[in-house]
Amino acid sequence: MKQLTIIKIGGNVIDNSENLHHFLLDFTALPGDKILVHGGGKIATELGESLGIEAKMVEGRRITDIETLRIVTMVYAGLINKNMVAQLQAKGSNAIGLTGADANIIKAKKRPVVKVSPSGRDLEGAVIDYGFVGDLDENSVSAEALNNLLKAGLVPVLCAITHDGDTQLLNTNADTIASSVAVAMSGLYETRLVYCFEKKGVLRDVNDDDSVVREIRADEFDGLKADGTVQGGMIPKLHNAFEAIKKGVSAVYIGKADELDELTNGTFGTKMLK
Repeated sequence: MKQLTIIKIGGNVIDNSENLHHFLLDFTALPGDKILVHGGGKIATELGESLGIEAKMVEGRRITDIETLRIVTMVYAGLINKNMVAQLQAKGSNAIGLTGADANIIKAKKRPVVKVSPSGRDLEGAVIDYGFVGDLDENSVSAEALNNLLKAGLVPVLCAITHDGDTQLLNTNADTIASSVAVAMSGLYETRLVYCFEKKGVLRDVNDDDSVVREIRADEFDGLKADGTVQGGMIPKLHNAFEAIKKGVSAVYIGKADELDELTNGTFGTKMLK
């Protein structure tokens, strides 16, 4: 079975032109078939503020009203996506920039209004409407459409915009898109999923960038949470990683974007295993 690498990139790599240049060079150099998934929330927030549209967040998740949807569509599907595609073309990758609506690649469902408390627990009377936010399920991603692009020699670059199949665009979390795409493609390829962020991986000591835990098995996850090695925002990230592995993804990596070239020699970040 052929290998496919799916990489999610966001944050300070997208915001910094030099970092993005070096990352895309390393991405281009990776052997085999690959798909790139990106966010771009900071740039969307800055553009919105310049237009007098304030970003509204709940527990790190963006409330997407109609004005915000217009902003994130312009930024994710336009400015960021096409800039990445142009750079990848210049570096030798025949990239194609896509939303979930293109070729019906990702069809989402609008998130329902939910009752939550500030801690995230259900609480009667506290209601949040996330607006035009799309959630994914096991049938959301068209593996056939993505496979046709890969067989044509193209490198799909997916932004965080999906659709509902009935004309409505939706804003969908890029981490979730990357995981859902990896699971969908795992029936056709030996698929590995890579999350690139600002740290070198899962750290035993958050103050020591070199204290990387190189491998974590699913049966070790609870112990690492209990002893405090895995905490805060890393908990849901690893939970999603092991869910992806459970559903067919061969391995998930979490590591620093400027060390992506080390993925080829097995020393990149933290590797999650079955």
